[in-house]
Amino acid sequence: MFRSTIRSIKYWLPVSLAGLLLATGCAGNRPAAPAAAASAEYSYKIGPGDNLNIVVWRNPELSMTVPVRPDGKISSPLIDDLNAMGKDSTALARDIEKELGKYIRDPVVTVIVTGFVGPYSEQIRVIGAATKPQILAYKQKMTLLDVMIAVGGITDFADGNSATILRTSENNVQYSVRIKDLVKRGDVSANVEMKPGDVLIIPQSWF
Repeated sequence: MFRSTIRSIKYWLPVSLAGLLLATGCAGNRPAAPAAAASAEYSYKIGPGDNLNIVVWRNPELSMTVPVRPDGKISSPLIDDLNAMGKDSTALARDIEKELGKYIRDPVVTVIVTGFVGPYSEQIRVIGAATKPQILAYKQKMTLLDVMIAVGGITDFADGNSATILRTSENNVQYSVRIKDLVKRGDVSANVEMKPGDVLIIPQSWF
């Protein structure tokens, strides 16, 4: 039994190392993330968990702050359920005006978003060997460095320079990023912009 175990280990070790090197080589072949990624036309989309300050001109009794429910809808005076998820504040204000127009004459509504969370499809997800893996709300011109500050950097066991960005907005293409160079060595050339829906994957080092 002991000899059988030794033979199994001898077989497993080169196979595992070969697989590891192959995986590392594939990661190395991924294109580097482009430095600029933010869209000039981007506007913040409302998502569950956001708080909305709804102001109805000359109607203070209809003005209030409401949360966006987990189903993406809001409720306010004279409005039972109205979908808010995925809309910007201007589009939602126009929708509220249409609903209130059934009861009052020519309503003028302003929507101010606070407590930003954003829709699930636009949130930035950080998984793997980050100090505090978490989900972040996307902000215009958000960079990799901004993300790393928010999650507290990487662990001592992270292989930061083998990290990748899974870009859901580009059919799940994966880009390589150099987090170790950026965070540990202060190489600002490794800093890149994020896009809504990006997933940052930080593997652990095997050595």
